[in-house]
Amino acid sequence: MSGMGNSPELMLITESVENANARIRLFRVAFGAASPEQRIARAELTEILRPIGQGRKIEIDWALPADMPRDTARLVLLLLLCCETVLPFGGQVAVETEAQRIAIVVTAERLRDLPDLWQQATGESNEMPQASEIHFPLAAHAAAEMGARISVMQEEGRIAISA
Repeated sequence: MSGMGNSPELMLITESVENANARIRLFRVAFGAASPEQRIARAELTEILRPIGQGRKIEIDWALPADMPRDTARLVLLLLLCCETVLPFGGQVAVETEAQRIAIVVTAERLRDLPDLWQQATGESNEMPQASEIHFPLAAHAAAEMGARISVMQEEGRIAISA
């Protein structure tokens, strides 16, 4: 492949590898251990956010702080994965993080209605999810570790999440 130069095929492979690496970084922070003493920098979070919703036209509006506690970033990333699950056709996600408060508002013309999964995220259900939906109960667990609780309010075309 060394003689291919900058061919479209090689560019596609390079892009795929970069996206896979970004997705792995996302999963490492979202599903890994985190303590409040650990911090995560804005530059790393920016790179981690890039693959969320790629190909599904999900726009994330989050004024990232210079750095933030890793446990807070972990909870936000888990909640963003939950949002990605309910936005199969794209939409907007607005995130606010101030001190120990997290507020996320999801808007879209079409949202998947997943009340059972949101009950797992709020800690109201102990049902075992499918492997592809494990981020919902993990978000409840991450919030509990921080001494918080997730609440979800869903209406037509909008979901408001707070922790």
